[in-house]
Amino acid sequence: MTLPHDHLEVDHTPEAIAARIKATTQHSYLGDFVLGAVDGAITTFAIVAGAAGAGLSNGVVLVLGLANVLADGLSMAAGNFLRARSDQQLLARFRRMEEAHIDHIPEGEREEVRQIFQSKGFEGDVLEKIVETITQDRRQWVDTMLTEEWGLQLTPPTPWRAGLATFAAFVLAGMVPLGPVMVALGRHAEDSFFWSAAFTGVVFFIVGYVRGRVVDRRPLAAGVETLLIGGSAAAVAYIVGRLLESLAT
Repeated sequence: MTLPHDHLEVDHTPEAIAARIKATTQHSYLGDFVLGAVDGAITTFAIVAGAAGAGLSNGVVLVLGLANVLADGLSMAAGNFLRARSDQQLLARFRRMEEAHIDHIPEGEREEVRQIFQSKGFEGDVLEKIVETITQDRRQWVDTMLTEEWGLQLTPPTPWRAGLATFAAFVLAGMVPLGPVMVALGRHAEDSFFWSAAFTGVVFFIVGYVRGRVVDRRPLAAGVETLLIGGSAAAVAYIVGRLLESLAT
């Protein structure tokens, strides 16, 4: 039987440490996927729930649902694309600024490096050696200022990948509540509401489970949490549909 101590030994070999450090510098698009999936499932099922509460037909629900999946999915993808694009532009701006500072006031920039590592507990000859080593390599010097002074990520997400991950997740998860609706066309939304709710609940739980793995939380707890949050949003939409049912007839 493999003991926890054995796992720690394997995870802390030089090769494993190098691979883990390299991985932490890369953006994970799983977070973008989870975000899109949660939003897609909740907003589309909210339409199904509201329509069921209002007594609308499945044909109307399908039209509204497909419009939501495409329009909201593209809108969310565009927003994530622009966010990632802004991150890239911000990084480029601060890189240009730090390079200019090194060119014009190198001693001031060396003092910044010195104070940064002094605040981490280094002092004396060790501190001066650190400053000398970092400032001998211009790229490393600039990267150090970007991460330590400005708190920037050196490898921000690629905009089109972030947008695509969000859109794909939104569409995939958003189509799940519409599955029973498409099967039961020609009938009222209430007739397919149970199956739509059941399938969507499974999606909520799976997405939450994956989210728990991503953020290093208990996956089961994260799955239940997402299920409860998504279910609450759907319940509100259903109740509003019931209250406004008279307006749809």
